[in-house]
Amino acid sequence: MTLSTLIVDDEPMARQRLQRLLKPAADVKLLPACADGRSAIAAIEERRPDLVFLDVQMPEINGFEVLAAIGAKRMPAVIFVTAYDQFALKAFEAQALDYLLKPFGADRVNVALDRARAFLAGSQQRMERKLTGLLRQTAGVRASACLLVKKRDRVIVLRPEEIDLIEALGDYVRLHVGKETHLLRATLTDMERKLEPDGFVRIHRSRLVNWNRVREFVADRDHDPVVVLRSGASVAASHSCLKDLEKRLISEG
Repeated sequence: MTLSTLIVDDEPMARQRLQRLLKPAADVKLLPACADGRSAIAAIEERRPDLVFLDVQMPEINGFEVLAAIGAKRMPAVIFVTAYDQFALKAFEAQALDYLLKPFGADRVNVALDRARAFLAGSQQRMERKLTGLLRQTAGVRASACLLVKKRDRVIVLRPEEIDLIEALGDYVRLHVGKETHLLRATLTDMERKLEPDGFVRIHRSRLVNWNRVREFVADRDHDPVVVLRSGASVAASHSCLKDLEKRLISEG
């Protein structure tokens, strides 16, 4: 049996590494890899692979959302590639075919492949039941449960409550966490969608703040609005965003 296999990961080096580790397997046929969730959905629909190595944490459309978009009946066997938190890992252990916890080596990839071979030799109904269970368990796992910032050979886990401010920076956002800053490849709109339930509000077209970290609103010498954080840091805001925020707070109150 030949396993047509799709790799989905937003990091080029991660895709290349997984391709290199899978290449020696004689029964694995590697399809062109995908760098984001949107292209992954299209590739799965069009190419119908037998097996997908799917990164969990991707901007805009994450691994869970890819699975939800395809659905349990049409989704291939999935091996998640992740550095996700313990709650998600429990869901994987209960329902997923397998997961690779970054960083991983060749031996762990071979174990995952063996499980995939055994799984695919079984019944389609059993696969659908497992994927349906995984969808059910991960439906409550919001992507905003944590943000993963990759720095060289380590992954920093940031909880929303730790973050003071998020600023747009080209194709990235800069996260202000106390005296530290971290870069994450994502859009500010994506961050707003993910973190709004955790109290993040837009104060400028290029800035979000953690509402729980706000101390007061003041005006500078030019009468432009400024948000003062509990840390003492002052952040420039826009009249329109603060007006929208005020209206929302009044309606919710």
